[in-house]
Amino acid sequence: MDNPAGTPRGTGRLRADARRNRDLIIKAATSLFAERGLDVPMEDIARRAGVGVGTLYRRFPDRESLVTAIAESTFQAVLERVRTAVAEEPDAWGALTRFLHHSLELRLSLRFSLSSPGGYSLLRSADSREASVGLADILAELVRRAQAEGSLRGDVDVGDVLILLAGILTSPHAFPNDGRGDMPNRYITLILDALRAPGASRLPGRPQSFADVRPFLRAKHQGVEDAEEGGDDPVRS
Repeated sequence: MDNPAGTPRGTGRLRADARRNRDLIIKAATSLFAERGLDVPMEDIARRAGVGVGTLYRRFPDRESLVTAIAESTFQAVLERVRTAVAEEPDAWGALTRFLHHSLELRLSLRFSLSSPGGYSLLRSADSREASVGLADILAELVRRAQAEGSLRGDVDVGDVLILLAGILTSPHAFPNDGRGDMPNRYITLILDALRAPGASRLPGRPQSFADVRPFLRAKHQGVEDAEEGGDDPVRS
């Protein structure tokens, strides 16, 4: 069969190979950063991915671009899983439960980004921002629906849920890589029990909206950036 007009022969295969190499590099980098930290040699990442060092640098010219790509890939994957959960679950509480558990997949990406010199700025790429806004919108809708169905206590708002979740997602030393893989899910389950209606204790203060907690979340991330600026560069190529 003739090639479509203007399409070089083999271009589709090259693009497929490029996508495959990119995915392999991101997967290898994610594993090695988790195992050995952000200063792992780029040559080791290429070796783990099964690609040449030149291929790695063509895709990711520096370490920060690789960390950004990991964040973008993870945010998009979690967004797709959350959308699937919302479509599959018969009630909002079931979807909210899956949302919080799926959100744990963001921990490594957040840790990498907030430990790098670029810090919070690495999470502000167009793709990461779009996915994070999508996740926040879904969470707000699930909170509203779960309260309407009576499964989520009525004296909380989406900001309360975000603060609880942020404590798990952004604490760099909360869950060391010591084989206790069930620990994050354990604390998500405790959070869910605290959120379940009717609630064992009356909460002081008022429910926190996203607008209420936005300054806190930004200050938390900025604090990590400021701390990193005074130390050695952990992701220098």
